[in-house]
Amino acid sequence: MLNSRSYFFILNSKKTITNLLKLQLRKIAIQPMDGIKFDNLALRTLPIDPVEENYVRTVSGACFSKVKPTPVKNPKLVACSLDALKLIDIDEELAKKERQLAEVFSGNVLLPGMDPAAHCYCGHQFGYFSGQLGDGATMYLGEVINKKNERWELQFKGAGKTPFSRTADGRKVLRSSIREFLCSEAIFYLGIPTTRAGTCVTSDDYVIRDIFYDGNPKRERCTIITRIAQSFIRFGSFEIFKTIDPMTSRKGPSVGRIDILTTLLNYVISTFYPEIQEKHKSNDEDRYAAFFEEIVKRTASLVAHWQCVGWCHGVLNTDNMSIIGVTIDYGPYGFMDRYDPDFICNGSDDSGRYSYKQQPTICKWNCGKLAEALAPLLPIAKSRSILNKFDDEFERVYINKMRQKFGLIQKQLETDKNLFETFFNTMQETGADFTNSFRALSLIHLPNTKDFEQSIRLFISTILDQCCDAEEWKFLNKSSVDERTFGLLQQLAGTNRSLLSQFGFSPELLENESIKREKAKELEKMTNESKRKDDEKAWRTFLAMYIDRLKREIDGDVEKLNVERVRIMKQNNPRMVLRNYLAQRAIDQAEKDDYSEVRTLLEELKHPYDGSDQDTIQLPKPDETTTGAEALPPTTDTSQKHATGACLKPTIYESKAPSTASRIRVT
Repeated sequence: MLNSRSYFFILNSKKTITNLLKLQLRKIAIQPMDGIKFDNLALRTLPIDPVEENYVRTVSGACFSKVKPTPVKNPKLVACSLDALKLIDIDEELAKKERQLAEVFSGNVLLPGMDPAAHCYCGHQFGYFSGQLGDGATMYLGEVINKKNERWELQFKGAGKTPFSRTADGRKVLRSSIREFLCSEAIFYLGIPTTRAGTCVTSDDYVIRDIFYDGNPKRERCTIITRIAQSFIRFGSFEIFKTIDPMTSRKGPSVGRIDILTTLLNYVISTFYPEIQEKHKSNDEDRYAAFFEEIVKRTASLVAHWQCVGWCHGVLNTDNMSIIGVTIDYGPYGFMDRYDPDFICNGSDDSGRYSYKQQPTICKWNCGKLAEALAPLLPIAKSRSILNKFDDEFERVYINKMRQKFGLIQKQLETDKNLFETFFNTMQETGADFTNSFRALSLIHLPNTKDFEQSIRLFISTILDQCCDAEEWKFLNKSSVDERTFGLLQQLAGTNRSLLSQFGFSPELLENESIKREKAKELEKMTNESKRKDDEKAWRTFLAMYIDRLKREIDGDVEKLNVERVRIMKQNNPRMVLRNYLAQRAIDQAEKDDYSEVRTLLEELKHPYDGSDQDTIQLPKPDETTTGAEALPPTTDTSQKHATGACLKPTIYESKAPSTASRIRVT
């Protein structure tokens, strides 16, 4: 029998062995990456919260609060993006060391020079000022100076609590982390400015999440992604100085601290806009005005590029707008499958504030809120005058991009806008796939080329295959509101419109619902044959207009010109995008500990414009009764057939979305 002395000797030995193992693991993790150089300029320049304890609180007079990542059990690498990791000097050989990557990029082991901190910011959410928000689930790790002498900020998302976590746990889960990881890289490879995602690491720790807030919570794995950008400072970073908001009675935690506002603004300009700093170094107001004009133009250009690939952000709050004009914070985003200007990708956006067609307006509105935040240093009259340049910049970038997508490379005609509008209307009228319809345009050769007639036949055949069939079209136009409720909402709209919002409706949404109900009645007798006939008529009307415009392009060697325009079109019309159903299929496999589809999909997303238009990569079929995160029960209603996984299982990445995709919900 052990005496107390022997017991304590064994206990201390176990502790010693455990500590030695932890130390050895730390060495194993750090050694391959000990050459990464950190230079944390933001923490040296901007004020840091003097309170060191990590508890939820209002943080005043500071831009950062020091924190530490919360370790996780058994971290495992889901995937990594080598191209993104190269930005911080992690090469292909280092990227093969999955155990070390998992330990470091889970937060279990910190590299020398890492100095974790949570950033304080505020924001206007869904149009209302919310007061202090901050990095509730993310944390700054430091800034890497790579071998090219570039500065890149490193950030964790999902690494644990911070002073800004409010009632949350600071964790992210596998499904949302995979979505952000994949889309960060997908947007980059589409050629759109964005933050990057270096790694996605999951673990054997779990949190409880009620995905749809419907009382059905589930256990989900704690997962961490590593994000990389020049900076994660956002519009909301400048709203911590805001005075009391008349609508919400909230104010910024550092209200009145013009000294910190000045420091923050000067830091942003000198670090990320050095050409503006140099040109206007002797005049503060001119420097601030030049900076504001540049961020207005960058934001306008950014949203123009989103519109051109049919991508919706989903939560364009001011705290999700980058101060350097890149795409930031991937939550309930979505690429449109079938074209719909009212497309809403966020299941929580009842009013449609952040719908596809609203994105340019909202981004301009957010720039206006940034102007208000800068008002103590830049007169609001001056910034509002600059804000008027948003529309011109958006129009310039959007129209130029559209001309490339349509292969109009010789001339710029005022009537081109009518052509674009007709194309969009035809897609909407026929329920055509957004991405594939644009790609199909490159099938059309210039008039007078040797293959012109054949190309027209191929285009018609292809584009009709991208349209909905009759049953799917009926389902998509089916009202989601029962007759009794719709009648009550109409009565309410006639007596007190302001109350509609309490039921998740607006006058515009109610009008759209009314149009949908009328449309559904018209479609009751539609068949596949009648729809295809109507679709062909609509597309031939557009085609006549397009061919007439192409005739005006011809100048010189028509065959040579045709080759060049098709090349440009394929460089601007992706063959594939990260559709929700593709992301969900990868998530479904990952939740079964199979990360192969996440990695395969990432490789596909790296080449969105390349390759043939008929790839033959085989994918496993999705589960017959599960689409997205929703378990869909069997149904006897034949009108629901397309929503239950009963047909149309695409086997290639660039296929149009299956009809089941319309049931995927993201909040």
